[in-house]
Amino acid sequence: MGSAVVGLNVAPKRAIFADLNPHIINFYNMLKSKELNSFIVAEYLREQGALLAEKDDEHYYYIRERFNQNHDPLDFLFLNRSCFNGMIRFNKSNDFNVPYGHKPRRFAQAYITKIVNQVRHFEDVLRGNDWTFICQSFEDTIELADGNSFVYCDPPYIGRHVDYFDSWDEVQEARLYRCLYKVKTRFMLSTWDHNQYRGNQYISLIWNSCHKITKEHFYFVGAKEENRNAMMEALLTNYTTTGNTNKTSPRHTACEQRALAL
Repeated sequence: MGSAVVGLNVAPKRAIFADLNPHIINFYNMLKSKELNSFIVAEYLREQGALLAEKDDEHYYYIRERFNQNHDPLDFLFLNRSCFNGMIRFNKSNDFNVPYGHKPRRFAQAYITKIVNQVRHFEDVLRGNDWTFICQSFEDTIELADGNSFVYCDPPYIGRHVDYFDSWDEVQEARLYRCLYKVKTRFMLSTWDHNQYRGNQYISLIWNSCHKITKEHFYFVGAKEENRNAMMEALLTNYTTTGNTNKTSPRHTACEQRALAL
């Protein structure tokens, strides 16, 4: 599910969000159960933001060590919003290892308000909707789909920065492809298409029969400005949008045949 931003914007009445990262799932489940809410988040960020402004990197690394021991979802939120470029990355021991972003006054009141408003938006969207957040593999999750389902996948971008929580390689990319066609329902997958240096070879190797939509996106990840470049993103589907959105294009059959050959 990645950060769940797609689901939050689409806001379906019923949805299953799944990811192998237990900290993301735990954070959303705590909000769903109301053990966490926007008021608790606001109070926590004001308190910890003041300590960060006073102690700088000492406090950041204290919170990081505490999170790796206790896995508090509020500490997870703090780290994500104060680490380098807002990355979520874990080492082979499953410890959060992103360095400090070196912004001691990161949690100004305006920024806290922005975060709290995002939490309130989640609370508003969840109200009246049937959403489940579960920590499990994409294989087990996709098996839950039927012909009336719609599946959106946000896997790590193969060939790029893939060690956020677990590694991702060609074997897993092909396995995802096969899983999607076993359930015979419509799907959409996000990935990268190309940048100024190279292209994503796996679109032609694995997903070559799928319909592709591209859009340019600028990434701010990079220690130096010259390393921050535009990239062409891709959305891959086994259908094309026509006058009747309940129909899939003949590409579905072509993709299925390709999947069986992998």
